[in-house]
Amino acid sequence: MASRPKQPHLSHQQTLKTLHLGAKTKGFSSKIKGFFQNSKYVIVLKSLDNLRNAIDAQSIDIETKNWSRLNNAVLIFDKQHPLLFEFIQEFALTFDGNKWGHNGPYLVSRVVARVTGRPGFNFTVMPPSAFYPVDWSRIQTLFREPNDRIHLDWLCRKLEKICGESYAVHLWNRQSREVGVQEGSIVHHIISDCSIFCNSSRSSL
Repeated sequence: MASRPKQPHLSHQQTLKTLHLGAKTKGFSSKIKGFFQNSKYVIVLKSLDNLRNAIDAQSIDIETKNWSRLNNAVLIFDKQHPLLFEFIQEFALTFDGNKWGHNGPYLVSRVVARVTGRPGFNFTVMPPSAFYPVDWSRIQTLFREPNDRIHLDWLCRKLEKICGESYAVHLWNRQSREVGVQEGSIVHHIISDCSIFCNSSRSSL
């Protein structure tokens, strides 16, 4: 008996179409700008209002300092920006539901590499520290409490760097979804410091 074909996962396409048309998405939108963040995976640390037509690098080449992989977890673009149209067209022409990342990070990386330098495609590639301060292979370190003085010193330096350079922290849900947040960990500090609504609600009780 033949196995059933996988159903296409259309969330990437729906996100790109929504941004292209300038409609409201997860997060916020305005008359001139649309914003998407994958809220299941991202903790926002500071306002993104000053960002425009931006996509973030997930990793960079150590030697050339150029990006080696982009990611589509956070997209901030003017409505009907030509790059969004290119993303949608690439999705329609090359969709493959059997390859992990093919329709997401690999898609935006292919397109940006192809259009970079072409007239009309004005956008900024943010450094990994803006949204991906920790690689997916090390994301669990942000959930762990310090176990000695050396670890504590590292944790403090890392937390200070994230708070100073990052707009948000991508949690790489596939790697961290079953990891508990330990008290004293970086994620614990971030959640405690950024939970304005919860703190306000608690103080009013």
